[in-house]
Amino acid sequence: MDIKKIKAAVECLLFVSGDPVSLKELSSALEVDQATLKKIINQLTDDFDDEARGIKIVEINGSYQLCSRSELYEYVEKLLKPKAKTGLSQASLETLSIIAYKQPITKSSIDSVRGVKSDACITRLVEKDMIKEIGRMEGPGRPILYGTTDTFLRLFGLKSIGELPPLNDMD
Repeated sequence: MDIKKIKAAVECLLFVSGDPVSLKELSSALEVDQATLKKIINQLTDDFDDEARGIKIVEINGSYQLCSRSELYEYVEKLLKPKAKTGLSQASLETLSIIAYKQPITKSSIDSVRGVKSDACITRLVEKDMIKEIGRMEGPGRPILYGTTDTFLRLFGLKSIGELPPLNDMD
């Protein structure tokens, strides 16, 4: 299969999926080795950027997704007239930040850092798919451990949690 056809196939697969697709899944579907396919996806990403297209390819934890360009949001908003979205409260943003930087983390540890109960914030963040249960801590009561989701990464424009800016005063 030539590069043009692979690029077209990648674009098609990402479009029909709607959700992030791993490099491994794409490689298997296209029968192209992962190293070669990664180079082709990088070229395709550059093509989208160079041509100032309305969509872009976003990498999230080693998976790829087609997304609209944020700078064109005003047009999408006019066309789709989205329902008013409620943003995150200051308390929810604070809770989300603690989870992002300290994950995996328990609710009691979040409460300890914040100095107040975080139940409502955690519930709201789970409902918005910003955080999720990623396991249970060993020990009495086996408390839930929370971490961020791929939705969090996508909304904040991050490829991985490692791209968070460093915080020196969190410890």
